[in-house]
Amino acid sequence: QVQLVESGGGLVQAGGSLRLSCAASAPPFSVYAMGWFRQAPGKEREFVAAISWSGSSTYYGDSVKGRFTISRGNAKNTLTLQMNNLKPEDTAVYYCAAKYGSRLAYGANEYDYWGQGTQVTVSS
Repeated sequence: QVQLVESGGGLVQAGGSLRLSCAASAPPFSVYAMGWFRQAPGKEREFVAAISWSGSSTYYGDSVKGRFTISRGNAKNTLTLQMNNLKPEDTAVYYCAAKYGSRLAYGANEYDYWGQGTQVTVSS
């Protein structure tokens, strides 16, 4: 069982930055590929970014490409999402997720464990 806890959400003005973190409880963290998803009110959960278990491969959703960066620290069991040039449409609850194995995935149903989410609100 892997427990994931997100932090770092908050309120920011458009054009600003936030850094989300996700702490994982179950080593070895390095056997899990990780991802970030988000869900806005009334909308389906949306893929944001994914990273392989080694950190050598990353993949981004089209709406965040060039603005967000996913990274991981396997020694500290942490996943981060650096979000720059935020827009009001980035407002959502952000979730980190883990899937056993090395392969990247962008489908929510491919992930085995989920955090509780952290709210990000971007004002215009």
